[in-house]
Amino acid sequence: MIDLTLDVQRASRCTYLPSDDDIRSWVIAALPAHRKEVELAVRIVDEDESQQLNHQYRGKDKPTNVLSFHTDFPAELNLPLLGDLVICAPIVQMEADQQGKSLPAHWAHMLVHGTLHLLGYDHIDDAEAEVMEQLETKLLAQLGFADPYTPLEEAG
Repeated sequence: MIDLTLDVQRASRCTYLPSDDDIRSWVIAALPAHRKEVELAVRIVDEDESQQLNHQYRGKDKPTNVLSFHTDFPAELNLPLLGDLVICAPIVQMEADQQGKSLPAHWAHMLVHGTLHLLGYDHIDDAEAEVMEQLETKLLAQLGFADPYTPLEEAG
């Protein structure tokens, strides 16, 4: 059992935002079993804050679905703080609509995806992307969600 200390901050005007319980279950699904104690912050924002952070930290002047900020403490400190996720609710909603997914399915994907980034997974090259996408698909299936990478014409 993972002891997750979760700080959820809602700074979005979107009408649908997942519950703390949903966020908790989706994050825990992505955490490895050997992690006994984890602290994580999830900030849900609108486009302006996402764009500002994406520009400041990634040099991209546009909003994005999820930003992951890993906490990089020296290992000898043995602190449970994993990092912060910043999720742009309007982008998640727009992508869910475009991809024909339910909002909960896409939110689950973004939280699993962001948590995996905090754990060191990435998708910069094709090999890394394949590993990360396979793990995401497996974790989301365990949560009862369809493969997030199946094209719409195959999903129906």
